[in-house]
Amino acid sequence: MPRDTLTADRIVRAAIELLDDEGLDGLNMRSLAKRLSSAATAVYWHIKTKDDLVRLAGDAIWHEVELPDLDACDWRTAATAHANGMYAMLTRHPWLGQAFGSHLLHGPGQARYNDLSLAIYEKAGFAAGDADRAAATVFTFVLGNALGPAAQVSLNRRLNKNGADAEQMMADAMTRATETAMQFPRLRERLGTTAATEYAAAPDNTFAFGLQSLLDGFEVRLAAKSANRRG
Repeated sequence: MPRDTLTADRIVRAAIELLDDEGLDGLNMRSLAKRLSSAATAVYWHIKTKDDLVRLAGDAIWHEVELPDLDACDWRTAATAHANGMYAMLTRHPWLGQAFGSHLLHGPGQARYNDLSLAIYEKAGFAAGDADRAAATVFTFVLGNALGPAAQVSLNRRLNKNGADAEQMMADAMTRATETAMQFPRLRERLGTTAATEYAAAPDNTFAFGLQSLLDGFEVRLAAKSANRRG
């Protein structure tokens, strides 16, 4: 493919696909060029380094998060949709959570998300400094919850690349973990009852529970400040 048929946008889209398939460790200019039916030198013509590529790809996927309309809903509805959108994006692209710890990530996509986050908590009634703190608290909570699914994707990829039976290894690990858990009273109680299946599925509801608990806490804090002002 001639070099002039490539664009930075095409390269970034291909990089996102490669990152989704192979993770950060699987991203290199040679593999990317092969995916684009091009030469690595042609890729370098548009994007100079792998770090630049990760930064551009990492920012591009923030545009997938649909931003709630603050004029059409209350702040809690907006905050919930905003956080859920980030969580869904991170679970679609599990490599981004890893990239936060190894690359300098910035750009208009993430800035767009962060700006609306501040607007949400200002609408709730927080002053600028507390709006920053509320936004950062929710951001960190969402990122932390997305690390579990991301780690599972990374682990399965590593096991499969090593020729291992990932499902069997996971099953063996779960068996050993259950045997260990049975030595502790509260874990034994949960795993040894008819509620064990529900307990095992609990992480599926942890994100929603935690997010709503955070927002509940924000409401209590706002109400207390309002009462202090009236007093």
